[in-house]
Amino acid sequence: MKNPRQKKINNRTIILLFFLFIWLGVIILRLVELQVIQHTKFKAEVLNQNHDVKAIFPQRGTIFDRSGNIFARSLPRPSIFYNLPKDESFESHREKINKLRKMLDLSSKNLASIYARIKKGKSFIWIKRKVETEVADRVKELNLSGIHFDEENQRFYPQGKRAAQLLGRVNIDDRGQSGIEYKYNTFLEGEKGKRLILRDAKNREYRFEILKDPEPGKDIILTIDETIQYIAEKELANALRKTQALWGTVIVSHPATGEIAAMANYPTFNLNSPPVNVSRVERNRAIHHTFDPGSTFKIVTASAALENKSVRMHEVFDCTSGKIRIPGKTVWDHKKMGILTFPDVIVHSSNVGTIQVGERIGKKNLYTMIKAYGFGQKTGIDLPAEEKGIFRPIKNWTDISLYSLSIGYEISITAIQMLQAISTVANRGIVTSPRIVKKILMPSGERQEVPVQFRRVISEETAQTLSQILQNVVLRGTGTEAQIDGYSVAGKTGTAQKFDPSIGRYSNRIHTASFVGFVPVENPVLAIVVVIDEPKGKFYGGDVAAPVFKEIASQILRYLQVPKADAFTKTITTARVRSMNGQ
Repeated sequence: MKNPRQKKINNRTIILLFFLFIWLGVIILRLVELQVIQHTKFKAEVLNQNHDVKAIFPQRGTIFDRSGNIFARSLPRPSIFYNLPKDESFESHREKINKLRKMLDLSSKNLASIYARIKKGKSFIWIKRKVETEVADRVKELNLSGIHFDEENQRFYPQGKRAAQLLGRVNIDDRGQSGIEYKYNTFLEGEKGKRLILRDAKNREYRFEILKDPEPGKDIILTIDETIQYIAEKELANALRKTQALWGTVIVSHPATGEIAAMANYPTFNLNSPPVNVSRVERNRAIHHTFDPGSTFKIVTASAALENKSVRMHEVFDCTSGKIRIPGKTVWDHKKMGILTFPDVIVHSSNVGTIQVGERIGKKNLYTMIKAYGFGQKTGIDLPAEEKGIFRPIKNWTDISLYSLSIGYEISITAIQMLQAISTVANRGIVTSPRIVKKILMPSGERQEVPVQFRRVISEETAQTLSQILQNVVLRGTGTEAQIDGYSVAGKTGTAQKFDPSIGRYSNRIHTASFVGFVPVENPVLAIVVVIDEPKGKFYGGDVAAPVFKEIASQILRYLQVPKADAFTKTITTARVRSMNGQ
């Protein structure tokens, strides 16, 4: 028989073991929960406390002009950030940030954002990104705890204002916001890399490793020629200052290839230091802004008349009264012109004669020709946000639409569309899609050519006849200010009244002046469009825009070393042109 005392000890031991096993069971269950059930969650929390994965921004591709001059490139710049130290008061954080306020030119808005992130306990806070190296060095000398530096890339434009609207901008993260930078962002930006940063218990960085190397962006070669761009911008700026106009644009291209050699806008801005209200000046009006073309559009009317044989070359039109009545209104010429042959209707830009020609053409034929030239649709130029203009379907035409369209009203176009039209005439009736990018340089060293599209709009015969008519516009018509000594020039002036919303009709006080042309006529090297909006004083396209064409074209021809025609060739060519136009 067991001893009662021993029995009591045994019972206590059993009870103790029971509770011990329960305790061990709880510990095991807790370990299972921590190591198995919630392992992923707690691992993520630990990793989040002692490491960061940061993006490594790649080198953005360089943009070159056609000759290899740099238009845009990226350069390394230090950026300053605050790695929030633990166990410091908010006042301590604020004291350190305030020491940087003047040095980094931090605004009240910047400070408020930084303090808000500190209060939220964010471990990583940008203080100032992409600062000058000298500024970063001064900050380093302060030796402030938690203040660190990283290297990023900043976009730099060596030419400053040159081609500002065309090139466009990038944001603080080097992503394209407008122009070429936006349109070709996927090529230029490359692919980000990843960097793992490990920290100790005091949040101090002690090791990092590259998880993925960044892939640099691809370089791009434009069709733009930096010298031609300079000429276009200089002469456009001179014209705008002289005429005190609201804005102006010039596009220069090679008709046979569609390559844009220059695209100028004024007013403009410096890409390296854009104004606060940059949206007001960064708009590329060459492709974004639409306007009534006025008489430059008579190129299309004349094309329809010739292509459909609606008129004969020596046929005459009575323009003696200087006005013509159409349903609901009277249309005037800028002066009385008498009896004019069909070519002279275009040469002297008679609205009265052109409306009579439009009646011969008819609605369907004129509509078809306008569509064939590409009006009312985008040209497809490789730039963002191109406007297609406004051209109503024929079913929506009014009783006066045929007459209005014949002289360049009831339609809204862009400068690039008008350039494409004159280039079609210069290129013997074939339209070539305009383009800005010539090549994309691939990492393999290969060059990806941007394809060119061709389409016939008018016959070669029509284009040749129209070229000769347009040459007479410059020789003895409304475009004499576009004459260039030693070269044959073809072109058309335009002076369009602008619609004034305040009076609900077209105004006789505000105008858009324009000129489109090409040179030399025999073998066109250049096609140019000039548009100047609301010039003060003289406002006719022949007085305002044609001289700009002359200045730009003459300088480019010298730069390209295009030989002048000798006296004999010029005399024979001029005589032939006048003969074919009934002179």
